[in-house]
Amino acid sequence: MKSSAQPPLDLHGTGYCAAFNFRRTARAVTKLYDEALQPAGMRSTQFAILVGVKKNEPVAIGRLGQLLGIDSTTLTRSLRLLRREGLLAVGKRAERRQRFVSVTPKGARRFVDTVGDEYWQNLRSELERLAGVATKLEVPG
Repeated sequence: MKSSAQPPLDLHGTGYCAAFNFRRTARAVTKLYDEALQPAGMRSTQFAILVGVKKNEPVAIGRLGQLLGIDSTTLTRSLRLLRREGLLAVGKRAERRQRFVSVTPKGARRFVDTVGDEYWQNLRSELERLAGVATKLEVPG
């Protein structure tokens, strides 16, 4: 007869777990960004959307969600807030019912004023390098 009790979960040695450490690092970086962006009245999630749009504009909303790894409900809500603040423009439906997003001049000013042009150039290069490394480590689904 099989026992239905599960053996205790052995987490010994998980301090070296990549997933654990990536999540911990992501939370720490998010906290730092939220604190740094607070004077500009922006959260790191909103900033990430601005970055994604600026790098790919004009970008279809569905494609932006794929690029950022954000589900459509969360993305739609965030886009609505950024649009209301005048930072993003969302076009009318185009071919294949797609809507395209772009950063407004006000959004571009807020972006550069928040991080500074030189700092952004350096950070972007490093983040793109790190993203490339992380992508190469992904296991095909």
